[in-house]
Amino acid sequence: MSGHSKWHTIKHKKGALDAKRGKLFTKLIKELTIAARSGGSGDPNQNPRLRKAVNDAKAANMPNDTIDRAIKRGTGELEGVNYEEITYEGYGPGGVAVMVNATTDNRNRTVSELRHLFSKNNGNLGESGSVAWMFNKKGQIIIDAALKSEDEMMEIALEAGAEDMQNDGESYQILTAPEDFLSVLDAIKGKSIEPISSEIAMIPQNTIKLDGGQATQMLKLYEALDDHDDVQSVYSNFEIDDAVMQQQA
Repeated sequence: MSGHSKWHTIKHKKGALDAKRGKLFTKLIKELTIAARSGGSGDPNQNPRLRKAVNDAKAANMPNDTIDRAIKRGTGELEGVNYEEITYEGYGPGGVAVMVNATTDNRNRTVSELRHLFSKNNGNLGESGSVAWMFNKKGQIIIDAALKSEDEMMEIALEAGAEDMQNDGESYQILTAPEDFLSVLDAIKGKSIEPISSEIAMIPQNTIKLDGGQATQMLKLYEALDDHDDVQSVYSNFEIDDAVMQQQA
């Protein structure tokens, strides 16, 4: 499992996401709005991206009326902020690649603030296309390894249409083609297995091992980016020892 996926899993298990519920709601609302707009329908049954966004919002205990308002702003039934999606690319400590998916109503403000976060944490914002070639777009589903044996989980995943499954000892990382993501996720949930996380992610083709100060600095950069109000997701190809991640978490 890549470093960013492992870090996300550790933080999730420690309840860090609950501590940021306000920020989480903000990100979910933006995703609901954009999904409704870009998918061409405010009906989750007709819009796969919106269905995933609604499920995520409900899993975070977002009130139904908040979900409905976000969808209606996306379809134009209610007035709202006009968000655009932008992917930023850059480098972190040790030359690791970083991709940042953002949703913003002010492109100039967002790029300025993200550039500051990169430079503050020994990184730099790069040009479009500078690191994207190092990643593959995949569906990613993370499962607690305590829920099923590796053989059982592998059988469920592959029968559902997954491409691969990796085991880091604590959790399983199931990878799918983007177009198969929701059907595989539905099949897994249909077995009463609730994932730690599930998303369309950018999976690094290769990783860079960091230790010492560079490892600490990279985790600080990742957290700073992930905590930014305009940032929806962060992906990187760093690899850091579990003990260091646990200590930093």
